[in-house]
Amino acid sequence: MPYRAAVDDYRFLIEDVLDFATLRSTDRFSEASEDVTGAILSEAGRLCDDVLAPLQRGGDLHPAKLENGVVRTSPGFAEGYAAIAEGGWIGMSADPEFGGMGLPMTLTSAVNEMMSGACLSLQLAPLMSQGQIEALEHHASDAIKNLYLPKLISGEWTGTMNLTEPQAGSDVGALSSRAEDNGDGTYAVSGQKIYISWGDNDFAGNVCHLVLARLPGAPAGTKGISLFLVPKFIPDENGEPGQRNGVSVVSLEHKMGLHGSPTAVMQYDKATGWMIGREGGGMAAMFTMMNNARLGVGEQGIGAAEGAYQLALDYALERKQGRSPVESGTGTIVDHADVRRMLLSMKADIFASRAIALSCAYASDMARAGQGDEWAARAAFLTPITKAFGTDVGMSVAEMGVQVHGGMGFIEETGAAQFSRDVRVTAIYEGTNGIQAMDLVGRKMMDGGEAANRLLDEIEADAETARDPFPRMADAVWQASETLREATEWITAQKDMNQRFAGAVPYLRAFARVLGGQLHLQAAMAEKAAGGSGAREKLARFYIQRLLPEHQGLLAHAQTGAEDLYALDVEDLRS
Repeated sequence: MPYRAAVDDYRFLIEDVLDFATLRSTDRFSEASEDVTGAILSEAGRLCDDVLAPLQRGGDLHPAKLENGVVRTSPGFAEGYAAIAEGGWIGMSADPEFGGMGLPMTLTSAVNEMMSGACLSLQLAPLMSQGQIEALEHHASDAIKNLYLPKLISGEWTGTMNLTEPQAGSDVGALSSRAEDNGDGTYAVSGQKIYISWGDNDFAGNVCHLVLARLPGAPAGTKGISLFLVPKFIPDENGEPGQRNGVSVVSLEHKMGLHGSPTAVMQYDKATGWMIGREGGGMAAMFTMMNNARLGVGEQGIGAAEGAYQLALDYALERKQGRSPVESGTGTIVDHADVRRMLLSMKADIFASRAIALSCAYASDMARAGQGDEWAARAAFLTPITKAFGTDVGMSVAEMGVQVHGGMGFIEETGAAQFSRDVRVTAIYEGTNGIQAMDLVGRKMMDGGEAANRLLDEIEADAETARDPFPRMADAVWQASETLREATEWITAQKDMNQRFAGAVPYLRAFARVLGGQLHLQAAMAEKAAGGSGAREKLARFYIQRLLPEHQGLLAHAQTGAEDLYALDVEDLRS
């Protein structure tokens, strides 16, 4: 069966699990009615199913190429991108003043995830533009906004972000790219950047790069970094692409996956650029784009998981092998207990990660709608969880998808391996998942755990509400929340940050596990209230009985501290 966008799941989450009615009651999002939301999800689903999904295999088999300095994209990608742009999908949440729809990020998140499941390589292009749009909305001058935003929002031009250099990966403060004041409001930007997703293409009128660089005399570290907008073509007096700028693609990376997405090494030779934000404020401006991208990358992981799950399920429903252990079985491998375990684990984790991502987007929407600083704090807290857990789920589900296929999963023609190869990088870029976990236990818990404890209070309140219809599930979620609260207290009590960092990854994973239990429980409650079939209750029971208990071991790990990590010295590691 071909890919089918998870429209119904998103409609259920938005209308029955999230408090979308409250968001609609705000002035900012009053037009996001249930009819509008439904129409957007349905139209996006059709685009994914009919236009983007057919490009998935071709992008892998016929990668983007660099020919005589020109990037040639995979067959059909230009037409697929044009369909995304013409439908207005790039600027869904952008400012209507510049041509955007002004819709909630919650809807944009849903659409981005569906597109990721259909064709992750191509979806990266509009995702990069969306992040740049948000950065320019917040930090650019009016002149830059008026010129660039309408073209980025319409998809006529595309955007990228340029942070990484050969000697400066996660340590962005070590970058060496330079910018010199031209004395006319522009700057001459020089340096080399690597790993630039969609650094160039053959279908957009212009490619607009946000580039981090240092001015002469700037202090070392991140405080000396400024941000510059450097277009491929310098706009003329009419705002159209004019003279070719001093920016070029040196090469395209040979990657494990995402072959349809050109990942470029970019060279800047006194390229003309415009400063975005204040001098030395480059990281603050770029973080606007990066936080947008971190939410988007989490959704990419979830989308890839959805695609991998659907492919595995279709195969399991067709493949006949061995005797069925159940009398009313299908006669295919879906009847076997271990295959069923894998499929249910995949489905349960996809729902949990999807619901967490939407909750994060919803919190950011509530903050944008002026509903209080607590919503902004919640969105900030959930962002590293969304990114790390969403991409971890993407990897694990894609790996299980290969396993469900058995030997055929190791054969490229089935397409199962592509999902595993494509999604692997999502746990690395926009800050590795380890960095996300460190951010969670570090910067995001400098409030003494207030944001975390507000979430835990809500989890326990939801569990109390669910005790009557679902006593065992409710008690398991409540107890898990209490265990997580104790671990949170331990984390916040550690003044040595390395003690926190040593257990950061298992702590983040445990927090995601407990949030997943809460959201599955909410789904079961919503289904019961609507008189549904009981399928969501059964899936919630599977998650809470089989996956939620992982939090106990994770939290034990999280509270061990750093001492044993350094007990073996370097020579011990070598021996």
